[in-house]
Amino acid sequence: MPEPVLIYTDGSSRGNPGPGGYGVILKHGGIEKELSKGYRYTTNNRMELLAVIEGLKALRKKELSVMVYSDSQYVVKAVKEGWLKKWIATNFKGGKKNPDLWKELYLLLQKNEVSFRWIKGHADNPFNIRCDQLATQAAIHADLEVDHYYEENAG
Repeated sequence: MPEPVLIYTDGSSRGNPGPGGYGVILKHGGIEKELSKGYRYTTNNRMELLAVIEGLKALRKKELSVMVYSDSQYVVKAVKEGWLKKWIATNFKGGKKNPDLWKELYLLLQKNEVSFRWIKGHADNPFNIRCDQLATQAAIHADLEVDHYYEENAG
């Protein structure tokens, strides 16, 4: 079995909602790539989700074995415990948050064999710590993107 692609992710917001960012590290075959971006007004959960989405979007091939490491119980449990499939089946009935990102993640999960593993945040995993640094730096950067869905639909 081929070596899996490892994706480490983290999201951050300075205030919740507030300026936010995500950080991603992709590792495969001795190659390591970092991704990050900041947004002017968003939530921590949106950035946690977006980190996973951007990590999966960065994969150039399909049908890969992928292991996603996240410190977000929200993201990991939604996939591992089947919540996401239920939300998709009911079209997010009951006002589930972040349907735009969940739908995008659901489609990306169909392209590869993706597993999720929860890791304790900001503890002893150097890749999680680096992702946190990337996310935090992105959130405080001067040139922040607009999270259009959130800003148009927030409270």
